[in-house]
Amino acid sequence: MSFVPPTLVAGLLTTASALALAHVGLPPGPAVAGGPYEARFRVGHACQGAHATTALTVQLPHGFTLRDVPARPGWTSTIDRSGDGTVRWTADSPAQALPGDQKGEFLLRGQLPAEAGTLYFKVLQTCDVGKADWVQTPGSRSADARSEKLEFPAARLRVVAPGAAPVEATGAWLRAAVTGQSVTGGFMKLVAGVPLRLVGVSTPAAGVAEVHEMTMEGDVMKMRAVPALELPAHQSVELKPGGYHLMLMDLKQPLVAGQHIPLTLSFEDAQGARSTLRIEAPVRLAPAGGPAQPAHRH
Repeated sequence: MSFVPPTLVAGLLTTASALALAHVGLPPGPAVAGGPYEARFRVGHACQGAHATTALTVQLPHGFTLRDVPARPGWTSTIDRSGDGTVRWTADSPAQALPGDQKGEFLLRGQLPAEAGTLYFKVLQTCDVGKADWVQTPGSRSADARSEKLEFPAARLRVVAPGAAPVEATGAWLRAAVTGQSVTGGFMKLVAGVPLRLVGVSTPAAGVAEVHEMTMEGDVMKMRAVPALELPAHQSVELKPGGYHLMLMDLKQPLVAGQHIPLTLSFEDAQGARSTLRIEAPVRLAPAGGPAQPAHRH
């Protein structure tokens, strides 16, 4: 299958807002290597200047084995198994096309490769006017080398090894702590690929590390440890000052801005199986005007 070169498509999408709306991607969160995967391609908007999406073509990445393409009412699916394979959905009539002001999902099921890594599904979106070719990957010649920004990103899926937590942690940081200070907080955003619970945290930098919650009770800010923090599948959960956060106690040394501290996060799935994620969190000064470091009181 031949995809339209991004340089020809660029004129169809001329503003950042249009690009954000038109993005075609997968739900956030990793999946486990060797396991089944439901790829739900989310279409957020028609091509720039178009009124509707009339077809969607997905190029399957190497190592992904297609199992099933569920029927989508009003659309016809076509499977080409040559090479790594492609799946194409075509609206049966203009009336069945996906309106530009509506979001839609296109579903296929398959088996993930046995190796961990990152898969990129290249997607061609065809509209009543023009096309958008979502094929760019990091380091590709079509990406903007100056900003490393992908204007037409391929749908990305991170695949983790069995036993590793299917969780992505972004924006992690620890609040700096001076000599004599025994506690500090840790913050980040977590996105799980399946329903999970954050049930623990450990670090060599502290004698005790827990998940805490800060809440207002009347005019008093109170903090308490929580046994677990629910992480719904594909939803971002933020650990932030003034809310859920990590609390590191009995610090073994000052934490100086610029350091990177290892953290091990422990998770549990619906069946009780445990998995871990190890990250390196930079130490930073508290943002100006942000919540003050809480005293360790419950």
